[in-house]
Amino acid sequence: MTHIISLEAYCCPPDISTRDALARLNATEHVFQLVVRSDRKLLGTLTDGDIRRALLRGVSLDAPVSESMHEEFFSGHAGEDRKNRSLLSKDMRLLTFLPILDPQGKIVKVLVGGGDSGIERALVMAGGFGRRLGIQTREIPKPLLRVGGRPILDHILTNLEKSGVRDVYVSVHYHADQIGNFIEARENRARIQIFEEVEPLGTAGVLGHLDDGSSAPILVINGDVITSVDLMALHDFHISDGLDATIGVTRYDVEVPFGVVRCDADGLFSGIDEKPRISNFVAAGVYYLAENFAALAVKGQPLDMPDLLNRGKQMGLKIGIFPIHEYWTDVGRPADLEAADVDHSNGKYVNT
Repeated sequence: MTHIISLEAYCCPPDISTRDALARLNATEHVFQLVVRSDRKLLGTLTDGDIRRALLRGVSLDAPVSESMHEEFFSGHAGEDRKNRSLLSKDMRLLTFLPILDPQGKIVKVLVGGGDSGIERALVMAGGFGRRLGIQTREIPKPLLRVGGRPILDHILTNLEKSGVRDVYVSVHYHADQIGNFIEARENRARIQIFEEVEPLGTAGVLGHLDDGSSAPILVINGDVITSVDLMALHDFHISDGLDATIGVTRYDVEVPFGVVRCDADGLFSGIDEKPRISNFVAAGVYYLAENFAALAVKGQPLDMPDLLNRGKQMGLKIGIFPIHEYWTDVGRPADLEAADVDHSNGKYVNT
């Protein structure tokens, strides 16, 4: 355990924006912020997970951090070191830091636990035909198309390796030899194993074939997704909420090009909205599945991820939603591929 006594970098006022608090949170060694009054009285705590839960509630990143902070926080008391250490060590998966307060509720220091080992294994779904990309994937599989001068698959693997993932499976089918050759020639930091689908198994069927004896959750990511999402934050979110599956989502906005007419139950006019913008969360091709959830995929049976998720829901398993506020794009169409390349050139997306 670590004691943090110099707290300037970890404290922020309640009236700064959540976006600014997030920047402060990401700039510190330990990923949290303490929301305090000017007299150092603790009002709330803030983690990456708190911000994403606020986004699910519709809170904007530009809203005051007081709307995103966690007000029902655990805290310890100054002078009770043994009790404080005991409270933190009970379950470091759920409680990774403990603010220590004086009798007036003012922050004195923070006790930080060691955390867990993070994401142990991942599966990259790289077997698709990429038909929407037309001639571009006639001779080259989609994961090997280039963005910023590097294959899409290289971006994905780099992000996994930077996040500390030790074992990576890559599921292949279309032009499987090319992907195998790329991985063999690449300077891999993770242990990468290729699973070749003789017949396409869908976007989740290969899970039924991964018999590696591990009880750790598995991260599943589509082979056409480029994102700078914080994968460790995804892991922490999944563990702290006690989830069986976590779905990475991103916002997708659609502007209706007409006036939308509203009516009441009797069919009478109640209003009109001119060219409204409709916003929804959509699946981002990033999933984190506990062992019991991944086990719902049966060996040899094709299965798509929506069917797997619905199957788990019907069985009463707990599925959470993880909003991705970082850079994300699905490189499935020619325009998407071109836009991702421009984003990389402009520095909007960086992954080295």
